[in-house]
Amino acid sequence: MFSHITAKRRTVPLITTRQNILLQTKKHYLNIAVGLVLTCFTVQVQAADKTQSYNELPVSEAAFEYEDYQVSQDANTAAQDRQVVSKEFIAQQAKLFFECTQVQTSAARLACFDKVAEEGKTPTYTTTKQPVDLAKTFQSTLSGNPQVVFVEESSTITTDSSSAVAAELPQQAASSPETQSLDTVGLTQREAKVLESVGVKQTDIEKYTPLSLSYDLDKNSERGTWTVRPYRPTYVLPLFYTFDPNLSPTPSNPDEPGETFTSNDVRETELKFQLSLKTKVAEDLFDSSADLWFGYTQESHWQVYNEDNSRPFRATDYQPEIFLTQPVTADLPFGGRLRMLGAGAIHHSNGQDDPLSRSWNRAYLMAGAEWGKLSVVPRLWARVNNESSSSEDNPDIEDYMGYGDVKFSYDLPDQQSLSGTLRYNPSTNKGAAQLDYIYPLTENVNGYVQLFQGYGESIIDYNHENTSIGFGIVLNDWKGF
Repeated sequence: MFSHITAKRRTVPLITTRQNILLQTKKHYLNIAVGLVLTCFTVQVQAADKTQSYNELPVSEAAFEYEDYQVSQDANTAAQDRQVVSKEFIAQQAKLFFECTQVQTSAARLACFDKVAEEGKTPTYTTTKQPVDLAKTFQSTLSGNPQVVFVEESSTITTDSSSAVAAELPQQAASSPETQSLDTVGLTQREAKVLESVGVKQTDIEKYTPLSLSYDLDKNSERGTWTVRPYRPTYVLPLFYTFDPNLSPTPSNPDEPGETFTSNDVRETELKFQLSLKTKVAEDLFDSSADLWFGYTQESHWQVYNEDNSRPFRATDYQPEIFLTQPVTADLPFGGRLRMLGAGAIHHSNGQDDPLSRSWNRAYLMAGAEWGKLSVVPRLWARVNNESSSSEDNPDIEDYMGYGDVKFSYDLPDQQSLSGTLRYNPSTNKGAAQLDYIYPLTENVNGYVQLFQGYGESIIDYNHENTSIGFGIVLNDWKGF
């Protein structure tokens, strides 16, 4: 066994003469190739530096040392220059950001921050919208060449990252003709001056208005399609007081007997809450910026303080809907602008059986307009029957709910807002008004006060006039639409 191992060890170092010659030849050529590469590299270094001359060709080691020295010197100088520029630039940016904090209007303040942040050139993954120019579209139709005309993209102020350009930004912005047309309605003189100095245009502010953020009017949200977003307010009103509860709801079929409740069955104080969500189904349809949405709203009245009757839910309204929005632009009287047109369909019911069953289907047209801090969304609807007129629920509901509504929202200082909904039927002189006041409590929670007067506070009460008031909180960032 051991003799076998010894024999193997004696045979390993044996190499033929021919193999030895080939190995030595390869080493020789490899040394030559390395020498040529190092020599060429040294010549290139010498030729690149025209400020110095050499009497003799330095060896390769010296060439590498010289190159490293030069690179390190240049890198240090550039780094020092960048540090000086960076400090001045950051100081200028910090000053501009501080100026933006002085603007109280939410949309204008966000636009100010966004304009200053453009210095950083942060990449974005959103798609900019192109609204339809209604005036030019209407003009082309009248001229016999009907076509949809989109608004051309406006130029934006681009800045260099140097301190000199950053320092010149206020003067350049103030002299820009686009910034001179900034809508100062609702802005103080100080706020307008800050916005103009930063370079904020009216189109920049509109990107952050309630309408724009709610319906992606200026750019597609990074959330994309099929993601849950807020729609109507999601709120909880632990104290909701009804001055005149409906103790005798009208039966859905007049030929059937109705139900009558006592004051202990339906108490004046209850808890009211609402859940409302929407999602974008598809975006940029029809080779335009039109978006298709699905929304769902559920509102409940809970007799949580009625311990004698097992704290029942007095009423719950369900409202699924689908609607289409199209960004547009057109001037309106008193400095307003039309921002959106849309159409949709909605089903509204309470999910109960006769005699308390309530339901109706509507198709509607809507628009969205803005006057500074005031946003308005009017809707005009028509009932769509899915049953015979003799058997449908609440056939006279339009007499009380009207043929449309108007929603509005007005931004107040310090992140507060006042919004509401108005409905009216001129033929019956019936309708309703709801006012909503929102004020911040924490970063994500807002206090909420709701006041209602008229018909249809819930669909079970569509033909019952009532006044109610509620106090609670809003759980989402909602501006009224």
